[in-house]
Amino acid sequence: MTTLAVARVLTIFVALVTMFGALLADFVIPATAIQHMRNDAWPPHAKFHDAQYIVMSILLGAVALTLLVTPCPMWVACAILATPWLGLLGALLFPRTAVHDPEFDNPTILGMHPQVLLGVIMLAVLLAAVLLVVRT
Repeated sequence: MTTLAVARVLTIFVALVTMFGALLADFVIPATAIQHMRNDAWPPHAKFHDAQYIVMSILLGAVALTLLVTPCPMWVACAILATPWLGLLGALLFPRTAVHDPEFDNPTILGMHPQVLLGVIMLAVLLAAVLLVVRT
């Protein structure tokens, strides 16, 4: 497999995780959806913003996948895919935000909430893909 093909596979992987991750975690999978869209303690406006994030992630993933089959530079697709993951990490900088609600016992992996760790991993994979393309 060529370096460019590896970079493309990595980017497609991140696009698919971006497209379906929030939908599955926040709405479909019962154990995590109960902390998000299916959380009765959340007011409708909070659920609106979560739904907005789900739809945005699907659209950004779809745009990136579309760009990957055009002559567009791969870094553009990677930049688009980085947007929701950087947004997830950037949201932690706002006052009175938290990565999880206190009524849920959330595990940590390597000292991070799993969602934060996933964001860091997705950004690292995108960076690797861009570096592979730049070095080609």
